[in-house]
Amino acid sequence: MDRDQNPAAANKKTDPPSAASAYLDPNYWNQRFSNEEHYEWFKDYSHFRHLIQAHIKPNSSVLELGCGNSQLCEELYKDGITEITCIDLSSVAVERMKERLLSKGYQGIKVLEADMLDLPFSEDCFDAVIEKGTMDVLFVDSGDPWNPEPATVSKVMAMLEGVHKVLKPDGIFISITFGQPHFRRPFFHNPKFAWSVEWSTFGDGFHYFFYILRKVSPDSIAVTWT
Repeated sequence: MDRDQNPAAANKKTDPPSAASAYLDPNYWNQRFSNEEHYEWFKDYSHFRHLIQAHIKPNSSVLELGCGNSQLCEELYKDGITEITCIDLSSVAVERMKERLLSKGYQGIKVLEADMLDLPFSEDCFDAVIEKGTMDVLFVDSGDPWNPEPATVSKVMAMLEGVHKVLKPDGIFISITFGQPHFRRPFFHNPKFAWSVEWSTFGDGFHYFFYILRKVSPDSIAVTWT
């Protein structure tokens, strides 16, 4: 995986796992987060801040999927987006994130241990859901990207169905990824979902994709693949 880390913010170097499938193992993440203070997958907030500000208003309620030890929620908070809930499957990540946020005075950010494939929230309760590299983990053992393994398809669909459920009408799902549009299209444009789709790119040299999926009524769905 191509990734961008802030060396000054991480106390210890993290070695990559021996196999990409380890990214699906909660034990890998618990061990990693026990020894790592901060890591940013892909690029940090400064590279896509302009895209966030164009789509998320300060009074929005936001759910971050797979927060890990990223500083994304802190950066959102600094920009006035203060109603934030972060979840992660790793109990270690959750506890360390709680400690870090409390030490910095971010008492309004909620951090919960939860599975993004089975979101513990009611329908229509968030204005925005955001993930940065989290969904990519589901594809590490997908096989042929043009014809992913059924297990991969099932997990990705479970995630998207949960996101669609918890979004309020006119709410947005932001997916920050290196997944190219021709690979994401079959999932995002599945007839189960009533949302419009558009995307932008950011980054120098290697481009990352910033997808915006807005929950709409079925009769007004639009898709923009530019």
